[in-house]
Parts: sequence; structure tokens; C-alpha cells
Amino acid sequence: MLRRSRAILTSRRVWQPRLVFWAGALAIGLISVLFAKLADAAQHLFKLTTAGEGWNAWLPLVVTPAGFVACAWAAFVLFPGSQGSGIPQAIAARHLREDAERSRLLSLRLAAGKILLTVVGLFCGASIGREGPTVQVGASIMLQAARWGGMAQARGLILAGSAAGIAAAFNTPLAGIVFAIEEMGRSYQARTNGLVLSAVILAGLASLGLVGNYTYFGVTDVTAAFPGDWPLVIVCGVLGGALGASFSTLALKASRRVRRWLTPSPLKRTLLLAGGCGLGVAVIGLLSGGLTFGTGYEQACGAIEGAPLPWLFFVEKLAAGLLSMISGIPGGIFAPSLAVGAGLGSSLGLLFGSNIGLAAVLGMAGYFAGVVQAPMTAFVIILEMTGNHDNVIALMFASMLGYGTARIISREPLYHALSRVFAADALRRRRAEAAATQHAQDASRAPN
Repeated sequence: MLRRSRAILTSRRVWQPRLVFWAGALAIGLISVLFAKLADAAQHLFKLTTAGEGWNAWLPLVVTPAGFVACAWAAFVLFPGSQGSGIPQAIAARHLREDAERSRLLSLRLAAGKILLTVVGLFCGASIGREGPTVQVGASIMLQAARWGGMAQARGLILAGSAAGIAAAFNTPLAGIVFAIEEMGRSYQARTNGLVLSAVILAGLASLGLVGNYTYFGVTDVTAAFPGDWPLVIVCGVLGGALGASFSTLALKASRRVRRWLTPSPLKRTLLLAGGCGLGVAVIGLLSGGLTFGTGYEQACGAIEGAPLPWLFFVEKLAAGLLSMISGIPGGIFAPSLAVGAGLGSSLGLLFGSNIGLAAVLGMAGYFAGVVQAPMTAFVIILEMTGNHDNVIALMFASMLGYGTARIISREPLYHALSRVFAADALRRRRAEAAATQHAQDASRAPN
């Protein structure tokens, strides 16, 4: 027995997959931190470039459309599969059977392109986030680790990489796990528990080692008093869910129309669309005084700290995020969605005469749950971001109301609907290749 145990412990076949998996999880944490630093620097550089009241204040009218066109071209020609958030690609890859099909959605090359183009998009003022792209990056790294380590659990490893990406992007380990269960794996399997937990822990440790322990939005101490603040909780949940579902519905309908419109001349029309969307984002940004450019982190953070946002900021930010999303450039909707929710909450807080910070947090929960239709992820991620566990019940209730309202308006979860596009593309490609192979075989059998 001892000899057998020693042989197992010293077996390369036993330890190689584990070591490669651990290295992959640590790499996700390190790359997520680097990605965050690059994204912050890109946003800061855009603000410096366009600050002031002279001619440079009008630079977004040129820089933003040009940047959108450049990102769309690179995504189409150099990094196909990198467009959009990245979460739909990871979901679709879990349902694909062939490794070659998964590689078109998750690879180290795509991960590098995703990071590069998201950073360029933020430098140009796009209303995008880095958190969704971090999911695709994490899933790509873990899938490659599976290949190097000879591991066969591709679906579980994609799930683990995605969870680690969310956990490292926001420093929210619990949210990473809940996201994996609720959003990424609607058919979650218990045997992936160890993979997900290990990946989240190691990615989190790597992130902690570089930037220390922190909460994404700082620590808030305002709580929803019962019963005085509960009308605000209910309204934030219902209106947030309705607005989030409206965004998802608009995004899905626009995406379908865009795909049909692109068919006759894909590259040319992709660039035209990107330029038009970029110009729209620039105009909205100028009209909002520059508030809608970028992720929206500063605006959301300010609202949580008690500084009210302009009444219609949430409408402007929603429009800028929608244009950025349908433009085809790489970039996520997590952070912009939180900013929209904070803006909605801020306006409702002013209307109710309530604490702005509390209203912003509740608005974020309702709106985000409405957009992604994942209420557990919504309240857990916002709970960890704000570090205020006294608001658990209020956040849960706002998230559930947001989810319930969203389901009435739209029964199609955004990320899963978008993932079916990538899965359908893979199926069409597989059928075309099978038909071509069959045609070649028939031609070779034909008499001369």
C-alpha cells in the first residue's frame, strides 16, 4: 500500500496536470491585474488627451470613430471571435464538442487580441468594460492549460477559468463561484466544484499578491432601514429590472438586424457600422460633459459615496453602452451596466429624498439583475464590491425584483442568446466542411 501511494505521489502523470492547472489559475490572476492596470491607464490617457476647453475637447469626434473602426477591423481580420463581451464565447465553447471549434473562440492568441483591443477601445472613449473580456481570457488560459497538461475535462476547465476571471477582475471570489454556477453553467455538474474553487483561490491569491486586498467600490456603511427605505428598494428593483431587460431586448434585436445587414459585404459594412457607432458614442460623450466615456467606474463610485449624478446620466450611459456593444468592437458590459444602475439609483434617490449611496447600490442590483437575468450573481457581486453585509436582504430583494421584472419583459437571457450565435456559426462551419469533404470524395470516386 505504501509503495503504491509513493508511486502515485511521484508519478508525473498524476502531478503534471495539477501543476499545469495551478500555473494556469495563477496566470489568470496575474494577467487580470495587468489587464486592469492597462485599462485604467488607457482611460486616464483618453481623459488627459481630451481635457480642456480648446480644440482637444472636440477630439472624441475624430478619435472615437477612428478607434472603433481600427478595433473592428482588427477583430474581424486579425482576431475573429474576439468581438463583444467574451462571456458568450466562453458559454458557447462549453457546448462545443470538437477542440478545433473551441479554439476558434478560446485561445491564447484570442486572449492577447482581446486584451489589446479592449485597451485600445478604452483609449478611444468606448463605453465598455474589461470584466467580460477577462472571462474569455481566463477560459482561454485554462483551456490551453488543459491541452498542455493532458486534462480531458474541457467543459469544467472553461467554467473554472471563467470563474477565476470574474473573481480576479473584481476581487470578488464568491461572485466568481456564483457566476460559474448561475450564468456560465446552467447545467452545473458537482464534479467541477474542485476545479472552480481551486481556480478562484489561486487566481485570487495571485491578484492579492500584486494589489493587496481591496473592495472594488470601497466600503459603504449605509443600510436600508425597514420600513422607511423599502419603497426605494422596491422601485429600484422593478424599474432597474425593466430598464435592464429593455437594454437586453434592444441589444439582441439590434444584433440580429446588424448580422443580416452585414451579410452582403461583411468587412466593409462592419467598418461602416463601427465608425457610425463610434461617432454616436462621441456625440453622447460630449453632450454628457464626458461622463459617458469609458467604463463608468468613477461615476458609479462617486454615486455610491453620495455624490448625485445628473438626472439623465443613466439614459446617456445606456445609449453609449448599447452603441459600443453593437459596433462589433471587443469590450464588456459589466462595468457600464453598473454605472447605468448607479445613475438610475441616483436619480431615484433624489426623487425619494433618500441617501444617494444606498439608492445607487440598489439601482445597480436591480439593473444588473435585469440585464443578465442572474439575480444571485447580481447581489453577491455588488455585496462583495461594496463590503457592506448589512445590506444583504435589501440587495437580494432588489435583485430578485429586477430579475422577475426582466423575465416578464424578455425571457431570453442576454449572454445565452448571444452564445447561440457562436454555436450556430460553429455548426454551419461543421456542416460546410462535411459537405466539402463529401463532395471531394464523390469527385475522387467518379470515373475519368
